Amino acid sequence: MPHETSIGQLEPVFAFYDAMPTGVTVSEQGRLFVNFPQWGDNAPFSVGEIRDGKVVPYPDQAINTPDQKAPAKHFISVQSVVADGQGRLWVLDTAAPKFSAPQPGGAKLVAIDLKSNKVVKTLVFPANVILPSTYVNDMRFDFRSGKEGTVYVTDSSVSGPGAIIVMDIATGKATRRLDGDISTSADKRFIPTVEGEAMLARGADGTAKPFGVASDGIALSPDGQTLYFSPLSSRHLYAVPTRLLRDEHVTEAQLSAAVLDMGEKGASDGLEADANGAVYVSDYEHNGIRKRLADGTWQTIVHDPRAIWPDTLSIGPDGYLYFTANQLNRQAGFHGGKDLRTKPYSLFRVKINAAPAPTR
Repeated sequence: MPHETSIGQLEPVFAFYDAMPTGVTVSEQGRLFVNFPQWGDNAPFSVGEIRDGKVVPYPDQAINTPDQKAPAKHFISVQSVVADGQGRLWVLDTAAPKFSAPQPGGAKLVAIDLKSNKVVKTLVFPANVILPSTYVNDMRFDFRSGKEGTVYVTDSSVSGPGAIIVMDIATGKATRRLDGDISTSADKRFIPTVEGEAMLARGADGTAKPFGVASDGIALSPDGQTLYFSPLSSRHLYAVPTRLLRDEHVTEAQLSAAVLDMGEKGASDGLEADANGAVYVSDYEHNGIRKRLADGTWQTIVHDPRAIWPDTLSIGPDGYLYFTANQLNRQAGFHGGKDLRTKPYSLFRVKINAAPAPTR
């Protein structure tokens, strides 16, 4: 019988038989790091390195053990990890297990030196950018702006306004930009279809309602001048000049007017950019990954039934695009309390013959 045609040659990299991963990143030396948010799987550690065929806590178990008395010094619930191209791994801690309100003083960015495997910087998000509804999700770095660089972070709230948080790495000063803007907000009319089923939050009592998630995936152009982003609950890709994001004299109205709606790309979780100016987006409705060339042309580079909810994307020094496929849509909250996920969760890669976008 005829069957659906796959696109791209997926290479399995690792199989996860315990907690569900979200983030993945590849360092300049090819080291692989992953993270596990505390969404109910009781992950024994939030950040791990894939080493010798297994995942081990990184940099050690001690920092991965939450401590309410010292929330800034321990990982609580990590949503994303990013190798910055400058010898460090950055950890984005939501401090919001199961999407609860962030623990005071716990939402933070932690930099780990990859040579010494020691924490070298901790930036606790100031109170002015962390709302009770905030869920920091993904981040991108630009070391060409500011004394020590700038980091852009998405707030992918499920109950409050979305935003782009802009933080100066040297001072830790941060601002919320595009706060509640249409470009960072969930599309209220959006209901994705995943694995042939409308994806709704379904209760055990039979109730169902749309599941809205604000700004999620984020990518930075190779020259650092354009930030790409997208709400999880949307099919549109947006772009904004980073110089305007950083300029506090630019009003929210002016900034909103400068946002470019780049049209539909599919429904995405993760975004990434390469050194040639191409932007990659996961397409969780179609078990795939799409690529936007610098001239605006779209290509499908992955379409595979194994890619069930492609999440975070990361380009390695080997010319491969790495991504997790974690079956997020099969969680119990979307199926009346029944967990339909089937282990293992997967880490895949596909050859793209491109280098990651530079950060300096």
